[in-house]
Amino acid sequence: MNKNEKLEQYYARCDMSQIKGHLKTLLQSAKKEIKEITVEEIDLENMVLIDVREADEFASGVIPAKKVFTIPRGKLEFAVDDKLVDVSDHQVVCYCLKGARGLLGAKTLKDLGFSNVSNLQGGIEKWVQSGKSIENYLGSFKLDI
Repeated sequence: MNKNEKLEQYYARCDMSQIKGHLKTLLQSAKKEIKEITVEEIDLENMVLIDVREADEFASGVIPAKKVFTIPRGKLEFAVDDKLVDVSDHQVVCYCLKGARGLLGAKTLKDLGFSNVSNLQGGIEKWVQSGKSIENYLGSFKLDI
């Protein structure tokens, strides 16, 4: 299997419409509790954004909010008291590639006592498709899709 095939398989696993079984049930339950917001509702100056993708995904770029944290979904619970304690009373938006991990991340934060937490509907993919810029270690840019 070549690199492109592996990437396509990974990308498909992140697609909420392709998820099934127990995970689908968990996501449906989380959707009932967690507000999902659109790209247009994001306030880069006043919201706290948490990118819950894996560390290697951060390199492709993050949404350039005034306060943005890059914490992989699997480490979120362990970062709450250390990194996020000062933002628990702010509006917090989790996001990932397409929305599933962001939704689970938001649900986790709600379960840990965050009262104003939501998920970015469609994740960073929707952000980029909307013509918004992202930034990484090379600077800020828009992708031509």
